[in-house]
Amino acid sequence: MENFNHLLVVFTAYVIAAGSPGPSTLRIMGVAMNHGRRAGLALAAGVISGSLFWGLSAATGVSALLARYAEALIFLKICGGLYLLYLAGRAAQNALSSNPATSTGPARSDTPPSSAALYRHGLIMHLANPKAVLAWIALVTLGLGAEPSWHDVATILAGCAILSVMIFTGYAVVFSTEPMIRLYRRARRGIEGVLAAFFGFAGLRLLMSRF
Repeated sequence: MENFNHLLVVFTAYVIAAGSPGPSTLRIMGVAMNHGRRAGLALAAGVISGSLFWGLSAATGVSALLARYAEALIFLKICGGLYLLYLAGRAAQNALSSNPATSTGPARSDTPPSSAALYRHGLIMHLANPKAVLAWIALVTLGLGAEPSWHDVATILAGCAILSVMIFTGYAVVFSTEPMIRLYRRARRGIEGVLAAFFGFAGLRLLMSRF
C-alpha cells in the first residue's frame, strides 16, 4: 500500500508537469487546430520521444551528470530559448497573414509540414529544454530514492511513458476535432497572436534565467 501511494505521488507530479500549459502542449494544440489530427499526432510523437529520452537519461544517471556541468545546461538553455523565439516568429507571421479559409468547411491556414518535419520539431523542442532535464531529475529522485531496484525504475518509466502518450496525444486528438477547427478558423489571428506572445515570453525568460 505504501509503495502504491508513493507511485501515485510520482505519477500525479508527472501529470501536472506534463499536462499543464507550456510550450510543448500549446504547440501541439496550435498545430492540431491548424493542420489537423495527423499533424498534431506527429508533433506529439516528437515531444513524447524527447520526454522519454530525458526519462531514460535521468534513470541511468546521465542527466544528473549533465546537470553538474553548467556549460551543458547553458548550451541547452540558449538552444531552447532561440527555438522558442523561432516559434514565436512563426506564430506572429501566421497571425499577420491573411486567412485563406473558404466557406466550404474548416480549412488550414497553410500547407501542413510533413510528419517527419513535425516530429523533428517536437523532438528538438523537448531535447533543447533544460527545464525538462531538471524536472526529470527531480521526478526520478522523488520516485527512486537512494537505492532503487530495476523493478522500481521500470515501473516509473513505463507509467510515465503511458501517461506521456495519453497526455500529448490527447491534446492532439481533442484540439483536432471539428469544433476546435471551427474555433481556430474564426479566431486564427487571435490564437496565433497569443501563441506568439507566449513563445516569445517563454524564450526570453529562458535565455535570461539562471539555474
